[in-house]
Amino acid sequence: MVWLQKLDFSMNGLLQIVERKMRIVKLFLLLLLVGAAVFWGPQVASAEPDLALGAKVFQAKCVGCHLNGRNSLVAAKNLSLAALHEYHVDTPELIQAQVRNGKGAMPAFGKLLKPEEIEAVAAYVLDRAEHNWSKG
Repeated sequence: MVWLQKLDFSMNGLLQIVERKMRIVKLFLLLLLVGAAVFWGPQVASAEPDLALGAKVFQAKCVGCHLNGRNSLVAAKNLSLAALHEYHVDTPELIQAQVRNGKGAMPAFGKLLKPEEIEAVAAYVLDRAEHNWSKG
């Protein structure tokens, strides 16, 4: 009978060790899952777009047709806030898509510009449109 009690005691001790190890494994897996979600989860856009980069890209790639927010090819399709609303290109995401893919006479810049440059120029266009393309 004594050996049975010793066996029961050692089984309880073994179960406690296994339970502790399982808690550690569960905690590790939880941390791994959270880390993966943060790493591969949806990317949050930067809080403040780089308007200086946007201005630089605009001067290099867009000003030929869109000097001061105008449109040298189709006057009505300028970059004023009213025109952006009218043509449903009035959010950063929609402007980015148009810059990336082009439309009509506007060429696609998706292969010419880096994603951060497209994000920056879209933010710049929207910012300038909101300020009626005035300096500042």
